[in-house]
Amino acid sequence: MPVLCASQSSSNFSTFPTLFFTTVNDLAISVAHRPPLYILALKCSQPAASSGCGRPPSSSAPFKSSRSWSPIIIGSIASGLIGYSLSAFGKPSLTSEALEETEPKYGTPKDFEQAIKELRALFDSDDAVSTHPEDLRIHGYSENDYHPSALHTVIVYPKSTEDVVKIVKTAVKYRMPLTPFSGGTCLEGSYRGSPVGGICVDMSSMNKIIEIHEADSDLVCQPGVGWMEINETLQKRGIPLFFPLDPGPGATIGGMMSTGCSGTNAVRYGTAKGEWFLNATVVLPSGEVIKTRQRARKSAAGFDTTKLFIGAEGTLGIITEVTIRLAPVLPTTVAVVHFPDVKHATEAVIDVMNRGVGIQCVELCDSEFMRSINLFGASQRKYPEQDSLFFKFQGPTSASIAETAKIVKEIVQKHGGTGFELARSEQEARDLWADRKNALFSGLALLEGSRGWSTDVCVPISKLPQLVYETKKDLQRLGLVTIVIGHVGDGNFHTLLLFRNDKELESVREAVHRMVERAIKLEGTCTGEHGVGIGKREYLYEELGEGTVELMRSVKKTLDPLGLFNPGKLYPDRIDKKSKH
Repeated sequence: MPVLCASQSSSNFSTFPTLFFTTVNDLAISVAHRPPLYILALKCSQPAASSGCGRPPSSSAPFKSSRSWSPIIIGSIASGLIGYSLSAFGKPSLTSEALEETEPKYGTPKDFEQAIKELRALFDSDDAVSTHPEDLRIHGYSENDYHPSALHTVIVYPKSTEDVVKIVKTAVKYRMPLTPFSGGTCLEGSYRGSPVGGICVDMSSMNKIIEIHEADSDLVCQPGVGWMEINETLQKRGIPLFFPLDPGPGATIGGMMSTGCSGTNAVRYGTAKGEWFLNATVVLPSGEVIKTRQRARKSAAGFDTTKLFIGAEGTLGIITEVTIRLAPVLPTTVAVVHFPDVKHATEAVIDVMNRGVGIQCVELCDSEFMRSINLFGASQRKYPEQDSLFFKFQGPTSASIAETAKIVKEIVQKHGGTGFELARSEQEARDLWADRKNALFSGLALLEGSRGWSTDVCVPISKLPQLVYETKKDLQRLGLVTIVIGHVGDGNFHTLLLFRNDKELESVREAVHRMVERAIKLEGTCTGEHGVGIGKREYLYEELGEGTVELMRSVKKTLDPLGLFNPGKLYPDRIDKKSKH
């Protein structure tokens, strides 16, 4: 078996302590452009005199010992890691090719057929494994986006962590791509199949709330349960707590964690990347099951491995259990106010947020959206067709909410706000907020027979007026009908772009590209809360920089050296980077 050497140059390690710590850092972090763990372990297993990897003979060396024990330590590390790699992924290739970035090698169609037979034998229920054409279509295609579709080979419905382990081990054995599927609400193609097919792991049967710890304000659940179901359950049981992350209806905890989601409540409660996910049980690509941390509210024990899987979109592991943090339910009410333009509205929001009053949500709705509400006809009222803000106020008492409303009214009037209207009852507050939440269906009313492309970007709040102005100018030039909605307290801005045919769809696609480029140039992001998936991965080099992207890719390569977990998502192709220069 050929042995690889770390270096033959003047950068050789000069002492054993330097060798040891550099090697451990390589093994623990696997920084960008470095090979899988078993190769790193072998780099320094050759005798120092011939390899240049160890401490060269020197009378001035600071570490002296009559015992030759450093090769034993390095040999032990190498042996352990080789054994782990062999047991988890089969015999490694210890050639120079293993150091290069190569495309994953998947099984053949016959391998996939055999895998399906094995999966059927592993699961008792006939419903647990499906190759029905309609199941394959539903899991490989979405009505919510216009990214390329690809069908999976088989859909498997696990009910436990142990079931997921069986699926993962089968995928590794037959080299099948593996894609988790949760609520199916993603807008960026995160659960599309691989072009070669593969296994789709549908988590919908893992939808149980396992434990509720009211005194600790947390809850343990499986990934297939929805955030709305959790809040409804808490309300029915009379528990005055809720889970505050509020993406689209139908979103489930596993998908929310995997895409790093948020929603209208983010201005008050933050996003999935905050402390709302306390821990997760994850099945790794090796089939090993880990729990990222204990249930304590905070921990300084090592780096936060829970966050490694938040926003990873199923590329590093499959989440099978989660502990989420809950917040107390507080009284709220809603108000709406209108402005001459987006600039005045945004300046008012900045002023309001800096006053520290009780704001749970603040939403920017442009004049076209307000027109769409009137056209849609579901609302109880007719709105002025102007750029507007919807506020949701929050406080422990009605007096505190009234004080917040008074302060906000004074501030918005200073910035040109007119027609400030505060809900007079809980029902009126619900009706006002429902008008805001009906964005998709209201927006489609603007153009009969149209479909809609929904996307988002995010910028520093002070940059939002410029982004909205330049984007709307671009869209008007193209003659596209659109609405703009923003979680303006965060600088997060959504558009719904309407089209009726393929020619208009192409114009929409180009407009979205320019909007993303614009946001990144304004120190923003290509995705505030929808995730990366297929649709936004080409922008990561530009937004994050090559070093950060390569570090992400290196983590992926270390945990998933076979490249089986949700391939083609999140990580940009290197050709994408080259095409940008």
